Amino acid sequence: MPALEVVAKQPEIWTQLRAAAEAAARDEPQLSSQLNAVILSHTDLAGALSYQIARKLGDEELRAMTVREVCLAAYAADPAMVAAAEADLQAVAERDPAIHSLLQPFLYFKGFQALQAWRVAHWLWTEGRETLAFHFQSRISELFQVDIHPAAQLGSGLFLDHGTGIVIGETAVVGDEVSMLHAVTLGGTGAERGDRHPKIGKGVLLGAGAKVLGNITVGDFAKVASGSVVLKPVPAGCTVAGVPARLVNCPTDATPARSMDHTLADIVYDFVI
Repeated sequence: MPALEVVAKQPEIWTQLRAAAEAAARDEPQLSSQLNAVILSHTDLAGALSYQIARKLGDEELRAMTVREVCLAAYAADPAMVAAAEADLQAVAERDPAIHSLLQPFLYFKGFQALQAWRVAHWLWTEGRETLAFHFQSRISELFQVDIHPAAQLGSGLFLDHGTGIVIGETAVVGDEVSMLHAVTLGGTGAERGDRHPKIGKGVLLGAGAKVLGNITVGDFAKVASGSVVLKPVPAGCTVAGVPARLVNCPTDATPARSMDHTLADIVYDFVI
């Protein structure tokens, strides 16, 4: 799994989230009971996150209390998962101009929620509990329309904007600080077996509807334009666009995943990568 380069920002994420929940409870008394149950009654992010995942994924087959116990066990065994959630929240705060506080992604953004539930599914997979991991994957797909295989490897500081329609295959690897929009697919070509999915470098921006197919590498800080179909490797720091994807410019924005700049250069190179 990519190294989790996770350092909580100041003030700490948990402090910011609690403050936002307290303010919202004062402003909207109708939501105070929910805010207390999900956030304010807990002493740390792990407690609140486990409750939030449980109330979303719990169903008649796997009760919410059981889901929460699984999440708490995962966080106790691997505290880096909580640090990754902090980095993911910080990523949303930095890259999404639509949010007003951390309360929005934590309570309402399915991209963030799906990612945190997937982290637990991935932990289950690494512990050899494949059936329960697949159950989590199925529930995540049903609830959030985000389908990430529990064996995939994802870094931290990720931003899944909107979430809807994101598909990430079994042998895919996604580096730290990546941003991807809705309908992104990191899939196979259908002609491969074994290690058959893309490897996405650090700080990559994947635009809405981008399809990266096969065991190919998208280099660090590259950018894939919306609607592109990428079938060959993308050099680090470059932008590709089109069907099939062509090089647009090298170098591109130094930190495309952070800037969320989807604009393209005026001149397109006349060759396919």
